[in-house]
Amino acid sequence: MNDDLVFQVKPRLLTLLGDQLIRDANLAVFELVKNAYDADATECVVTLENPESRPTARITVQDNGSGMDEATLRNVWMVIATDFRAEQRKQDIRSKKYHRFPLGEKGLGRLSIHKLGHMITLITRVSGGEELVLVFDWDAIESAQNLDSAVVRLTRRTPKTFAGKAHGTKIEVSKLRETWKRGEVRRLHRAVNSLCSPFKGPTDFEVQLILKGPDDWLDNMFTSEDAASCALYHIQGHFEGSKGLFRYTFTPPPGYSKQLSARKTPSTRFRLEKKLGRRTVPIDLSDYEIGKVEFEFLLFDRDPAVLRAVTQDLKGLKDYLDENGGIRIYRDGIRVYDFGEPGNDWLNLDLRRVNTPTARTSNNQILGTLRLDATESRDLREKTNREGFIENDAFAIFRDAVISVLTQVEAEKSKDQRKLREALGKGTGKKVFEKLTEIREILEQKGLLSEFEPALKTAEREMEMYRDQLLHAAVPGLTIGMMLHGAEKILDELRAATRKDASNVRVRELVDRLYRAMRPVTNLLKNPTPGKTSASALIKEAIFSAEIRLERHKIKLINESVEDDLDFPIHGSKQMLVASITNLIDNSIHWLESKNPRQKYLYIGITDELEGGRAIVVGDNGPGFGSDEPDDLVTAFFTRRVGGMGLGLYIASEVMRVNGGRLLFPADGEIDLPAEVDGAVVALQFMDQT
Repeated sequence: MNDDLVFQVKPRLLTLLGDQLIRDANLAVFELVKNAYDADATECVVTLENPESRPTARITVQDNGSGMDEATLRNVWMVIATDFRAEQRKQDIRSKKYHRFPLGEKGLGRLSIHKLGHMITLITRVSGGEELVLVFDWDAIESAQNLDSAVVRLTRRTPKTFAGKAHGTKIEVSKLRETWKRGEVRRLHRAVNSLCSPFKGPTDFEVQLILKGPDDWLDNMFTSEDAASCALYHIQGHFEGSKGLFRYTFTPPPGYSKQLSARKTPSTRFRLEKKLGRRTVPIDLSDYEIGKVEFEFLLFDRDPAVLRAVTQDLKGLKDYLDENGGIRIYRDGIRVYDFGEPGNDWLNLDLRRVNTPTARTSNNQILGTLRLDATESRDLREKTNREGFIENDAFAIFRDAVISVLTQVEAEKSKDQRKLREALGKGTGKKVFEKLTEIREILEQKGLLSEFEPALKTAEREMEMYRDQLLHAAVPGLTIGMMLHGAEKILDELRAATRKDASNVRVRELVDRLYRAMRPVTNLLKNPTPGKTSASALIKEAIFSAEIRLERHKIKLINESVEDDLDFPIHGSKQMLVASITNLIDNSIHWLESKNPRQKYLYIGITDELEGGRAIVVGDNGPGFGSDEPDDLVTAFFTRRVGGMGLGLYIASEVMRVNGGRLLFPADGEIDLPAEVDGAVVALQFMDQT
């Protein structure tokens, strides 16, 4: 004998859902405001009365939307988990008056009222209709034995709240669950004001908070307008598919217009990419319904000297950034919680900054918005608990794209940030040994050099020793990783070949390739004592280290034969110099992959056309350096490479200093190059080595 069983639900489930799906009161209010937006309201007023006194406190959310008729109340509002809005979204049905795409879809938002209080009064009216009133007690509903006895009484009456031609919905919550304190009210005020995008929200919908209680609780609040006036870096742009574009503006602090110039860039275009293991790979959002994403960022420098230059209320600005900083997401101009809330580091910005503190942006250094079109971003789906998007493949690649955008923006910002710090006395921007020379000149002018020279020389020797030790440790780290990655690929081929009983010739070839791939690693780890070598020897060793990778990436090497009259002797650390050239080759490989021309070229040769000495030249036909200046390129942590440390060119420059040379970036036409080389060109010039 078979019996059919059915699920039975206790009324307390409604309480559990309301309490556990909605994290806090701010999010509960947000859910009610979303209902107002979906109802074609032009305004929604949130009123908080007597927040200090729980017996008399109340929260009211009132809109001037379309309201609800009795059928909608019975068949939609009173049906938990209704698919009413979900079906509208599926069929692309928009609101009648303002053609809004529905924000709600789960049918659970009304349960958020439970988070606010015990007693609820709902008053609603459609245009020309009678006023409908629902009054219900969450405690009575929860204690009911079954759903049939969890009754909410409906009253019909002549319009009072929405008299005349007025219409809309009012929800009044009393017997609040918590006593509201000053800080909580101020947070609610900021949360309500953040519901619509500050940069490009809906022009036909406004939300405001009215406090009827302590008059001073909202006094002297640092506003979004105040914060915006303190931001020195402003970025606007968009990304879509595999590419992005942004415009950047730097505004010097008041009083520093003589030392610093405002800077505005034309539209900067870039390709989206992400770091995958040791590699950087392109991103293409076209495989998902995400659509065009517009963004706007205000970036801040939290150095105390910079903050004092932009505001007199340092505490107000810092507190505002601590509480409101981060990147928020808006869909059709309405915020998607809880991106940008304290504690939700959805982009891992703070961790990125820990790894490279001077170059990366933490949450409390940015006020950012990302704007989505609701109909084009269906693959970004909100979680049932309204705390962000479901972490599916679409969200993962969307997040990667945002990091790619930030990398480009941070590179642009770092140029002006360095100059700003210098203007504010945070450093001259000169290398430490140049500063020592400057100090000696000043002391000599004052007749004090002989007294202090012994101490200066001792300090200089110590700094040189530490510099050399750090370079010896850092240089191998930059190149060993990519060499080991190449060796790993060969090992995979070797393992597959042995499993398939490949010929001895094939196995011997792979073993030889493995030896050749690992030999540069061994050389790098040897004692990098300076010695005699030559430009041709360095080039030969660098090519030997990179040839397997060049072959794998289908890059054609242009290695012009080094004539006897161009080759020149070099006295320096062969291992450090080869590693620097190899790093330049690695940069070329990366950017050639990014641009992906029909045929990729890498050039390595020697030139005597640069004033000051002969040089080894590495060039390619990639995207080049764009508007980035040499001083920026060799600054530590400056990078446009997603996941990059920004140390490669900096260390290469320091290696050249140590070895009696310098790193140069020849301008177009400055030296003779093959016609195929029209991208980045870097020269390692060795002076006075004849």
